[in-house]
Amino acid sequence: MSFEENIKKEKLNLPNAAAPVGSYVATKVIGKFLYISGQISIDENGNLIKGKLGKELKTEDGYNAAIRCALSIIAQAKKSCNNDLSKIKSCIKLTGFVNSTDDYIEQPKVINGASDTIVKVFGEKGMHTRAAVSSNSLPLGVAVEVDAIFELN
Repeated sequence: MSFEENIKKEKLNLPNAAAPVGSYVATKVIGKFLYISGQISIDENGNLIKGKLGKELKTEDGYNAAIRCALSIIAQAKKSCNNDLSKIKSCIKLTGFVNSTDDYIEQPKVINGASDTIVKVFGEKGMHTRAAVSSNSLPLGVAVEVDAIFELN
């Protein structure tokens, strides 16, 4: 099954690949590697998913926010590959940042939302290394931010 077929099978709707809002690029290809800048948690309606895990948000809320980050990552990858996801060979690494309280310890469970989504779309080629990091604050007060590195064919 192709990556696009997996997206349809899983009933995933990719958001529009957002343009960067600062002095950086959304994606960069170096050799056979595609680097995707951090994608923040934005819901289906374009609203920021804000809040702090361990305070206003529960782990499930964070998991769902991380899913949204992964969908934005896939949208950025698709745009960078001229709408052809078959150019992706594998996902190498995700780094997830979780806006959380000092005593919150479930960052890996939150970032599983992104990891699970990448694997649903890319299958075995979506298996990746990962870091799940706590942060006391994220841009615009969002709950989650995730960046990615892919290998291209």
